[in-house]
Amino acid sequence: MRLEVNCQDRLGIAQDVLDILVEHEIDLRGIEIDLLGKIFLNFPNIEFADFQHLMPKIRKIEGIEDVKTTPFMPIEREQYQLKALLQTLPDPVFSVDTKGKIILINDAVVLSLDIPKNDIIGSNIAELLKGFNVIRWLEGKNPQSQSQRIRFSEQDYLLDMLPVMVPDNDGADILAGAVFMLKSELRLGQQLTVFNKVSVDSFISIQADSKAMKNVVKEAKRMAELDGSIIIFGETGTGKEMLAKACHEASRRSEGAFLALNCASLPDNVAETELFGFAPGAFGQTDNKAGLLELAQGGTLFLDEVGDMSAQLQVKLLRVLQDGSYRRIGDEKELQVDVRIICTTQKDLGKLMQEGRFREDLFYRLNVLSLVLPPLRERKSDVIALAERFIKQHSVKLGRKTPKMSKACLDYLQIYPWPGNVRQLENALYRAVSLLEGNELEKENIQLPSCSATVSFVSEEFAGSLDDEVKRFEKDILMRLYPSYPSTRQLAKKLGLSHTAIANKLRDYGISKKTVKIA
Repeated sequence: MRLEVNCQDRLGIAQDVLDILVEHEIDLRGIEIDLLGKIFLNFPNIEFADFQHLMPKIRKIEGIEDVKTTPFMPIEREQYQLKALLQTLPDPVFSVDTKGKIILINDAVVLSLDIPKNDIIGSNIAELLKGFNVIRWLEGKNPQSQSQRIRFSEQDYLLDMLPVMVPDNDGADILAGAVFMLKSELRLGQQLTVFNKVSVDSFISIQADSKAMKNVVKEAKRMAELDGSIIIFGETGTGKEMLAKACHEASRRSEGAFLALNCASLPDNVAETELFGFAPGAFGQTDNKAGLLELAQGGTLFLDEVGDMSAQLQVKLLRVLQDGSYRRIGDEKELQVDVRIICTTQKDLGKLMQEGRFREDLFYRLNVLSLVLPPLRERKSDVIALAERFIKQHSVKLGRKTPKMSKACLDYLQIYPWPGNVRQLENALYRAVSLLEGNELEKENIQLPSCSATVSFVSEEFAGSLDDEVKRFEKDILMRLYPSYPSTRQLAKKLGLSHTAIANKLRDYGISKKTVKIA
């Protein structure tokens, strides 16, 4: 439970409030006092009867003007906002103390190092950044913001060093730590490209060799020219946000902003604040805050995982879609907005409607135009092209020569079902390229859950016969088992077949100690 206490500036008033909490044996979790005459209290939920006795006692304290519940403490809101900001940044970001100890990182750091987050937090930044003495910079008399070329995770980066200064009791700024932001040569090149870009096909970055993806891109191009809401259905990792951005860039709103809100990653109160903003006086703030709706004026608002949106937000979003009007939190003034809504979901909205978890009227407002992104297992002809693209991109990022893929590696990528779709493929190849010692990627370099790879999926584009597919599946099983059962008699016993049958199959498929590596 959280309380907001509005009060006069009187010496000892905070202590009087705390005394009442002690009297009621309430364990205080946190307290904040701002300059606007507000005291914020955080304590465990209490019984309603106890709450009824508590509130009048606080209100009777001299100098107390009002007491009300609040959804969050100011510091909690700031923490959520900071976390959301950090996680959206594609570049590695570190926050350190004055000794260089790492206290905060974003997901880009974890992805670059491939080390658990808890193993990075608490370590010294000097252990990770080479080529410049960041500790000496921190210990300097008056460290200033500057940029340096450094080495991180076996790659060259541009390091932006930003000192964090806080006022002391006398109002003088003292160093409390620093924020380090890293940008690779590839990222810098991408940003320059965007800055100087000319008009190109916005869908060119979407791999569409398969019939299924060609149809999706064709439909998306037509929908991009319209101005109705679009909802994109698809499993996680299929590239829904990339398709949404392409639709925005190909629309008449391309000069406007493309702003995103992940409905699943933020608490309801934070998501509402981010979407609608707030008026002066709300949450104890003197200034207003523009929400994403206002900032996206004339552009596109991207709502990721809209199926996870709360019932309260659904009602407010419906009003925006109906007449383009909304109110900031804590404001009575109606604002008008002209934005295009593009949503994504991996959930069955029809089922959610039946369960009463998603409004039917909102669904039909959003589902003006719809696209369905097929999973990667249903677009097998795109796998190799995507793999080649990712390998080239990661090689450039890592500053190494682009390796080739062996036939065994190509075959493995083709038969794997990819439950994590394009994102899983990209991450698997990033790891493989990062750890590769030679110039050729082998099947063994691709680390994937083996249980999933034993299952073969047939897409709608499959051109062979049932017998061909059965033989391919049979060969794959024999190839996997043979290293552990190199004797035909052992393998026959394992599979419940005769020695002669296994021997014939091994001969037909060319499986032997010469063609299969025995551990």
